[in-house]
Amino acid sequence: MLTPLSLNTSQLPLLRDLNNEHARELSFADEARFAHLVDNAFFAAHIGAEAFIIAFDQDADYDSENFLWFRQRFSRFVYVDRVVTAGAARGRGHAAALYNALFAAARAAGHERITCEINADPPNPGSEAFHAKFWFTEIGGAVLPNGKTVRYYERRL
Repeated sequence: MLTPLSLNTSQLPLLRDLNNEHARELSFADEARFAHLVDNAFFAAHIGAEAFIIAFDQDADYDSENFLWFRQRFSRFVYVDRVVTAGAARGRGHAAALYNALFAAARAAGHERITCEINADPPNPGSEAFHAKFWFTEIGGAVLPNGKTVRYYERRL
């Protein structure tokens, strides 16, 4: 069942652990950082301890280089910072359910654009295929100071 992700969610430590299991694709978050992400999100939801999404709008208190790339280009947007499904739960439609709930929340708030980045190096072909199914299109890219190469995407609502 899809549930809002909040600081009082009992599964917060498990979701942080899930995040950190995928730190290569997402980025590591200690307890304070993960709490900051959740607390500042435009939209954050989870499905048990199996999957979660955290997204920010343009007004978020967030310092991610990828988020700032979109902020420099768009006055209004929703940025998907992280979405992850545990390996044992893949194929159950969790990520699609999280994205569909995000799209509905963004539309309800008057947003017309959902954005994200996907690693090009190291590659993340699973994420590329998933986002293509949701009609995300590439709009730019960057090489980050940590050496990652990313591609930037948007989906118009």
